[in-house]
Amino acid sequence: MTYLSSLVVETTSLDGILKIQPPTVFEDFRGKYVETYNKRLYMQNGVGIDFIQDDISMSRKNVLRGIHGDQRTWKLISCLSGCFYLLVVNNIPESPQYKKWLAFTLSAENHTQILVPPGYGNGHLVMTDSAIFHYKQSTEYERETQFTIAYDDPSYDFWWPSRDPITSIRDQGIHQ
Repeated sequence: MTYLSSLVVETTSLDGILKIQPPTVFEDFRGKYVETYNKRLYMQNGVGIDFIQDDISMSRKNVLRGIHGDQRTWKLISCLSGCFYLLVVNNIPESPQYKKWLAFTLSAENHTQILVPPGYGNGHLVMTDSAIFHYKQSTEYERETQFTIAYDDPSYDFWWPSRDPITSIRDQGIHQ
């Protein structure tokens, strides 16, 4: 039997990006229970964001979604099923960390969450047969306010664990 009951929040090398392990994971012969969010615990641990919308995307292996973001939305990203490679990039031109990026592996097994602040873009590549990408947002989704960075833009020097991902026209950085 496995049982954890504390929120773990770690800073990263990019300002504002936090790596979080959720407060409760319980596993026994019946399966697993994971508490993915508890406002009181998150606030007590310095994550005082007022999340107002939850979204998921379901994708198959080798699908790359993103890189998207905007200047006003916080996102708390997690993986509900499968596994994906998450890339987060600073897209704030006046920041000393502009164009700097980090990558994480999120899975239904490791329960890792990544807090992404406004001004950052994120994209993910599915590593398993399928995956469910979940995120909480601090604002309602408005596509017209988003920026897109091409996943293969050479000025960022991104590294992806696939040379030929499945992408949409938008995710290639082509505006429709």
